[in-house]
Amino acid sequence: MYFEIAIILISILLSAFFSGMEIAFVSANKMHIELEKKKDSFLAKVLTKLTKHPSKFITTMLVGNNISLVVYGYFMGDLLMQFFFTAIPNNFILLLVQTLISTLIILVTAEFLPKAIFRIYANETLKIFAIPAYIFYLLFYFITNFISFISDFFLKVLFNTTEEKPNLAFSKLELENYITEQLETADDEVDSEIQIFQNALEFHNVKAREAMIPRTEIVAVEVHESLKNLRQLFVDSGLSKIMVYNNSLDDIIGYVHTFELFKKPKNIRSILLPIEIVPETMMIHDVLNDLIKKRKSVAVVLDEYGGTSGLITVEDIIEELFGEIEDEHDSITLLEEKINDREFKFSTRLEVDYINETYLLNLKEDSNYETLGGLIVDHTENIPNQGDIVEIDHFQFTILKVSSSKIEEVYLKVLFKDK
Repeated sequence: MYFEIAIILISILLSAFFSGMEIAFVSANKMHIELEKKKDSFLAKVLTKLTKHPSKFITTMLVGNNISLVVYGYFMGDLLMQFFFTAIPNNFILLLVQTLISTLIILVTAEFLPKAIFRIYANETLKIFAIPAYIFYLLFYFITNFISFISDFFLKVLFNTTEEKPNLAFSKLELENYITEQLETADDEVDSEIQIFQNALEFHNVKAREAMIPRTEIVAVEVHESLKNLRQLFVDSGLSKIMVYNNSLDDIIGYVHTFELFKKPKNIRSILLPIEIVPETMMIHDVLNDLIKKRKSVAVVLDEYGGTSGLITVEDIIEELFGEIEDEHDSITLLEEKINDREFKFSTRLEVDYINETYLLNLKEDSNYETLGGLIVDHTENIPNQGDIVEIDHFQFTILKVSSSKIEEVYLKVLFKDK
């Protein structure tokens, strides 16, 4: 009896191993495994041999699982027969009880649990159990080849097709998952190359409104303004391009470049250059392609009502990939002060996702806003007064500085940490 129990336990463990390795092989990140194979180690060589023919590896696991199930069924049926033979005289009911108990045990211990665990930790389990898997791969080599030959034969004869070759290309999702793992496991600062990879993967999901210069920061001049005032505006702002509007910012008709002033123009309209117009929902990679094709460097971003929402330049788009690009004219400094782990002073122009990533906070992110000021206004539905205190979730905001149209600076206090 003890011998039978030992065989049953071993067969359950082997069945769990084969089922788990099958799902781990399918669920593992290809990028992670390929990088592991590049290492000069015995494990790398084993992984290389296992992944060289994916269909044969899967077949090996299926063969091993079926052998384990057959052995389990034989000994488990015999063991249950000893327990229930006298208690259940009816052969049909006895068979039914045996089947239910055997199936329930094998489903829980050798199917559901191992597959769930191996799927969650696919990369790790595939590496840990690669060597025993390779041993079984060698043991069942001839059986696996025979079954593969039979399946290929029927595929070719009955369906006039052959087995598909494994796809060795990495999907965007697999690359994104691998980069995310690297970012999460990084102790301190993240390598710039990894951050650029992450930015590149998210690049196609960024809309123009997320990268634009907001309307309130646009430097512009009215089309009938004097050239003297225009020159002074160039000097004061340090910009090379200044927007030109007719009556209001909602009617930007073009822009003026500093070089145009050397042509001794009569008025602003005579040196006006055309400007591109894009909706704020347009993806920035489309905006970049459009600007490059038309050899332009700046575009006006319009909201859903046709009003000016902001400006977007090629530099703004490039910064989404490589981070902030500062030059001698970048004079805007945003308040960003950490007092302690629970208290901060921030400019409301800072983006919520940047604050979350940099200071490990958990501020609510939403498509309705991008900045800290947008978060507060979205919650209060108005512009608070200086000194007002606003509580959002477990964060307390004290308004430090405010203008007639927007919040400038806030003091943020974390009331309690997330568990």
